[in-house]
Amino acid sequence: MPDTDKIAIVHERFTEIAGSEHVVEQLALQWPGARVFAPIARPEGTPAGLTTPPNTTWLNSIYNGIGQRSYAPVLPLMPTAFRRLPLRDAEAVVVSHHAFATQAVHATDAPVIAYVHSPARWAWDPELRAGEGGGRAGAAILTALSAVARRCETGAAPRLTTVVANSTAVADRISRWWGRDDAVVVHPPVDTEGFTPDPTVEREDFFLLAGRLVPYKRPDIAIRAAALADVPLIVAGDGRAMEQCRALAGPKTVFLGRVSHEKLLELHRSTRALLMPGIEDFGIVPVESMATGTPVIALGEGGAVDSVIHGTTGLHVQPGTDDEIVTGFADAMKTFDPAQFDRAQIRVWAEGFSRANFRSRMQEVIDAAV
Repeated sequence: MPDTDKIAIVHERFTEIAGSEHVVEQLALQWPGARVFAPIARPEGTPAGLTTPPNTTWLNSIYNGIGQRSYAPVLPLMPTAFRRLPLRDAEAVVVSHHAFATQAVHATDAPVIAYVHSPARWAWDPELRAGEGGGRAGAAILTALSAVARRCETGAAPRLTTVVANSTAVADRISRWWGRDDAVVVHPPVDTEGFTPDPTVEREDFFLLAGRLVPYKRPDIAIRAAALADVPLIVAGDGRAMEQCRALAGPKTVFLGRVSHEKLLELHRSTRALLMPGIEDFGIVPVESMATGTPVIALGEGGAVDSVIHGTTGLHVQPGTDDEIVTGFADAMKTFDPAQFDRAQIRVWAEGFSRANFRSRMQEVIDAAV
């Protein structure tokens, strides 16, 4: 194992803090001497666990020059920025990838371990690009960029020393799209210390939808299902799909917008169940909810296959058409009985996804690779 100051950690970008940024944060805590690189970064997008600011590239000047309003204009330049990273003196490179970061493999001769949140789904799945281009010209640009992303991923994949997938669903995509059948699954870190049970809290008569309201997470499914089942639903979160969600909501749905950690913790502890209607790469929010002892009603596809045990920590709704899924969630909510699920057992299961377990597993992966 190289000294920690000989390890380089490469991330896509630090523009906002979400699940992949928390992965990098834990990697940096595991190897505190490691240098962290990203083409672009801003303080608001950098997790607190990074003790020093990330090393950026010439691309950051362009990003700052356009007022950090959007990273989209610099995306076509990302592959070049990654290939020019100063990684020649690194003895091991750990890449956090979901779009272009694996291009760092061209900047080093050291072993490269890629933690793959997912291959670029927007590049491989035309349905995810639908409506995202902002008109005909934007759609054409996004289609062209998708072709670049696919070539970049398939070109880099054979050169990676080790490929780590964040779920079995992502490992399957890596096999189908990259032709790598040897991906190791290491689930991402979950804050099981910040999300804890409280046996004194009584269950209340509502279901919970928490997280960003963005199209791919399919909040519309949960909101339609709650209206069909005529059950109370609390929505904690905000995003560009908010207007659509409000238009679909029944009279028993309440929108809280973004809430504090304390309020979110209270909601998780007191809800009958959390709803997970979308196909997630993994899905952090459901595990946070299970860490409080709360069961999850999830679409039985994607990361939920790994994180939710049907009948023990929650329920799986069968995949199908949108209308079939809505009906499945509605039926599950109408008949749901939280008393059938053991809070302590759910909590124990969630502890397996802890930050400490993630760091330990990644240490094992790196040790094996180098």
